[in-house]
Amino acid sequence: MELNQYLSMFIDESRDHLQAMNENVLSLESSPEDISIVQNIFRSAHTLKGMSATMGFEDLASLTHEMENVLDLVRNSKLKMDSFIFDYVFKSLDALEAMVEDIIQGGTGKADVTEIVAGLKSIVSGDYVKTGAAGSATASSGSEASAPSGAELDEFQYSILLQTIEAGIPVLKLTVSIREDCVLKAARAYMVFNVLEQNGEVIKSNPSVEDIEQERFDKSFSVFYISQIGQEELHKQVSSVSEVESVELLVLDKEKLNQLMQPPADVVLAVQETAAAAAAAVQEAPKAEAKKAAPQGGAPVANRTIRVDIERLDTLMNLFSELLIDRVRLEQLASEIRKNELTETVEHMARVSSDLQNIVLKLRMVPIDTVFNRFPRMIRDVAKTLDKKVDLIITGADTELDRTVIDEIGDPLVHLLRNAVDHGLEPTADRIRLEKPETGTIYLRAYHSGNHVFIEIEEDGRGINREGVLKKAIQNGLITAEQASRLADEEVYMLLFASGFSTAEKISDISGRGVGLDVVKTKIESLGGQVHVSSKWGKGSKFSVQLPLTLSIIAAMLIRLKYEKFAIPLSSIVETMAVQKEQIRTVHGNRMVEYRSSVIPLIPLAQVFEVPGASDEIENDTQIVVIRKGDKLAALVVDEFIGQQEIVLKSLGKYLTNLFAVSGATILGDGQVALIIDTNALIK
Repeated sequence: MELNQYLSMFIDESRDHLQAMNENVLSLESSPEDISIVQNIFRSAHTLKGMSATMGFEDLASLTHEMENVLDLVRNSKLKMDSFIFDYVFKSLDALEAMVEDIIQGGTGKADVTEIVAGLKSIVSGDYVKTGAAGSATASSGSEASAPSGAELDEFQYSILLQTIEAGIPVLKLTVSIREDCVLKAARAYMVFNVLEQNGEVIKSNPSVEDIEQERFDKSFSVFYISQIGQEELHKQVSSVSEVESVELLVLDKEKLNQLMQPPADVVLAVQETAAAAAAAVQEAPKAEAKKAAPQGGAPVANRTIRVDIERLDTLMNLFSELLIDRVRLEQLASEIRKNELTETVEHMARVSSDLQNIVLKLRMVPIDTVFNRFPRMIRDVAKTLDKKVDLIITGADTELDRTVIDEIGDPLVHLLRNAVDHGLEPTADRIRLEKPETGTIYLRAYHSGNHVFIEIEEDGRGINREGVLKKAIQNGLITAEQASRLADEEVYMLLFASGFSTAEKISDISGRGVGLDVVKTKIESLGGQVHVSSKWGKGSKFSVQLPLTLSIIAAMLIRLKYEKFAIPLSSIVETMAVQKEQIRTVHGNRMVEYRSSVIPLIPLAQVFEVPGASDEIENDTQIVVIRKGDKLAALVVDEFIGQQEIVLKSLGKYLTNLFAVSGATILGDGQVALIIDTNALIK
């Protein structure tokens, strides 16, 4: 169980670091001189290497180490980034992601990365400049640490330690011995360094950190260390690391420090100032710790979030759903019994459970950034394949959406974005000829509106050719030439979502197989959403996806048809009203009703659902519900409005599938089951 817990943490954190590295390398590609970005990438790589070594995933650790060697040269201004280096860094990240994915699937995380390692080594050695390729597979790493020289400290390290001792802060030399039978010495050493870095600052290690990470040491290593933690506590913490055999602590004073290295007469003032600053930082550390520990200060931000297993959240939601059903039942009983004490208790329970409902729903809400963050890298790769220049501008990535929707929406958005790069944006030469900027722009936006989230993908490309789409649709037998002349622009664009429809002249790996947009529409509608398209020829196109905020608990209007109860989601209702007999008309055999200076279809719900005893007659003061799907409206005839209620969506299971205009069911307070009407299916 403990191993699974650590593995789960490793997987989550590895994903975070790989995503951060992908984003930072993309940023570095735009600003190759920005060393601060390289530092961020290096830190992520270093942490990932340590974690992989600790967990025993040696292939992961060694590939990350080769990446680190390249990044180390770049951050120390010994190497400049170029397209070859970027390509190999991205190749490395892809390989690392594949290895982590293998671990997730229960594999060992092993992979053949010989070619990538050879390329990285050739970058470090400089051979790639001569050959233009990763020609030197045997090139030495270049960052292999040499054996330590006679002196244990250099001038700079000596100066820092001397200033620290003079400031009255303890300086220690720790010698840590690992057990002879230890299999992963580097992993244990990493854990020791982790303990040390949490409590102070490591100035020097012998052998070097790199040698230790590569297990180039026998069984012990020493560390020069600044810390104000008590010696006993420090000894206890380091000794508690598994497979550490012994820990020797030596407190250094000036005399002992001088024995390690005779100080030069002219220690540079700048070095002293740096050392003093380091000492001051260590002095401040205990104060910061005290502040953190103080009740009024609260916990540091980093420790205020915890990872929760998705299954636990689903279980919590299911349990709360049952509670909500019981709450409605109690409210109904209280209204029948009419006892003050019972009514007050139920009202209080309703308020508390309402607050609890908000918290439970928020727990399930995830920033859409978890989907969006993989798209910049994807766009970069697709643009490179197609030899196009593309800017992806993302806004609203912090918009939150139910986790169930988040899990399902990634693939449809991938299709739409790839389609935007391939079909939407013109080749660079065409854009220059049309006097457009040679770099095309794709906007990816997300925002809330009511109980929905909207995701828009807009580009400044060629737009959709109405005539071209109609020609292909007629050719495929989707519509007739007569129907084509009557279609509005958006109806024409929606033909792109027909199964197997493609206007691509040639099939590519990116798109053009006619398997993209129909999948997008099907998936989005299965989530209770809709997709709309607008376009201007020569200016660009916009695909807008509308999704429900959550799929678990919704506000609905309960209605009655004869003796059956049904629920209509409030998000699709425009209004409810009563109509008179004279407002009903018949057009081409279909009943229509006058509604706000227009005429809309009238749908007798009881007949649609074949409710026993339902009548076809329309009386005066007939109750209707006006529903909307995009720009289209329709009126549903109902017998009675029961009232608004928050309902829990329940699946109808595997046996009741493909029911027309039914999206699920809910259990009412009196124990009855009410079907939830899918209003989108009722409007053609």
